[in-house]
Amino acid sequence: MWDTAEELGALLIFAEHRYYGESLPFGDESYSNAKYLNYLTSEQALADFAVLIENLKKSFPGAQNSPVIAIGGSYGGMLSAWLRMKYPSVVIGALAASAPIWQFTDMVPCGDFYKIVTQDFANSGINCSKNIRRSWMAVNNVSSTEEGLQWLYKEFGLCSPLKEEDVGGFKGWLQETWVNLAMVDYPYEANFLQPLPRWPIKVVCSHLQFDTGVSDKQLLHGIAQAVKVYYNYTGSAVCLNTSQTATGSLGFRGWFYQACTEMVMPMCTDGIQDMFEPQVWNFQAFSDECYEIFGVRPREHWAGSVYGGKNIGSHSNIVFSNGGLDPWMSGGVTKNLSDSLVAIVIPDGAHHLDLRYNNEYDPQTVVRARALEVQYFKQWIKHSTLTR
Repeated sequence: MWDTAEELGALLIFAEHRYYGESLPFGDESYSNAKYLNYLTSEQALADFAVLIENLKKSFPGAQNSPVIAIGGSYGGMLSAWLRMKYPSVVIGALAASAPIWQFTDMVPCGDFYKIVTQDFANSGINCSKNIRRSWMAVNNVSSTEEGLQWLYKEFGLCSPLKEEDVGGFKGWLQETWVNLAMVDYPYEANFLQPLPRWPIKVVCSHLQFDTGVSDKQLLHGIAQAVKVYYNYTGSAVCLNTSQTATGSLGFRGWFYQACTEMVMPMCTDGIQDMFEPQVWNFQAFSDECYEIFGVRPREHWAGSVYGGKNIGSHSNIVFSNGGLDPWMSGGVTKNLSDSLVAIVIPDGAHHLDLRYNNEYDPQTVVRARALEVQYFKQWIKHSTLTR
C-alpha cells in the first residue's frame, strides 16, 4: 500500500474499527454487557467508514472529487468488499485480501479450513502432518499419569503446571498454534503474530520428521521443539503460556462477540482429511457458549442475508486476492465472478501477503499479483475520472 500510494499520489487513511483499539464508544464499560456491545456490528462499522470518507473529503483541500479505494486484509478485507457493495457511491473499488466472505453457514464445507492447514504441513516436511495427527493420542497417553503431566509441563516449558482438567485446553492451544503458523507462513522473517523465521512451517517440520515407530515421549519432544519455533524463536520467552497464542492484541473478545451475533463461521475436523482430532460443528453448543458469555444468541444466516452470500454477481470493481497457503482461502472468492469481480490466487502466499511491504524474498507470484492489483486500481481511477 505504501509503495502504491506513492505511485498513485494517494493519501493513505487507516480508520480504526469501532470497539477495537481506542474507539470504545462507552469507554471502559464498552465490553461490560450486551447492551453496550449492541453497537459492535460490521454494518455499523461500514457506516462509520462511509461517513468518515465523506467528512475527510470535505476536510482536505482538493480532495472533494478524489476517488477512494478500500483496501483490507482478513476481516478488514471482508469489510473492504462489503463497503464497495453497500456504499458504491463512496468507494470506486476495493481490494479484499484474504477475505473469507463465504466462510459462513451453508456456503462452504466446514472442514475445508483445516484441510488447507494440514496440506501446508504435509508439503513442508516428510511425515510432518502425520506426526501432528499422531500427537493427540500421544498427549492423551502421556497425560494419563501424574508423572506424565509433570513431564509435559517441563518438556514444553509451560508457565504453570499441567493438571488433568487442563489437557483439553492444552490440545486446543496446540491446534491454534498450527493454524496460526499456516496463516503466517511467510517467505521471510516476520512478526505479525509472533517473531518467526523464514518459511516457519519448514522449520517446525524439521523437528517432526520421525518414522512411525517412535515412542510417545520422543514424538512429543519433537512437538515441543516445533511449538517453541512459534513461541520462542527469539529465545526470550521465560515460559510458554497456554492461554496466549499471539503477542499482538487482535481484539479477540470483540471478534468473538461478532462471531456470536452475525459472523457464524462453522469449522469442523475429521482426523482423516486433516491432522486434527475429529470435531463436528455443533451450532447449538456454539450458541449456548455465546449465551453464557455475552447473553446473546447468534443469527446463523445473517451474514448471507445482509451481504448476499454467494449471490454477489451484480456488484463491481472488487479484487479478491487469496494465498494458496492461507487456510482462510477456504471461504474466499477464488474464481472470477465477472469482468470486474476478479479473483487473484497467490499459490505460495500466506495470509494477505500481498498487503505486506515489498521484500527481496517475495515469490514472483506475489510480485505479479501486486502489479495486477495496481492495474485494476488505475482502471477504476481512470473510469471514475471520465464519468465524473
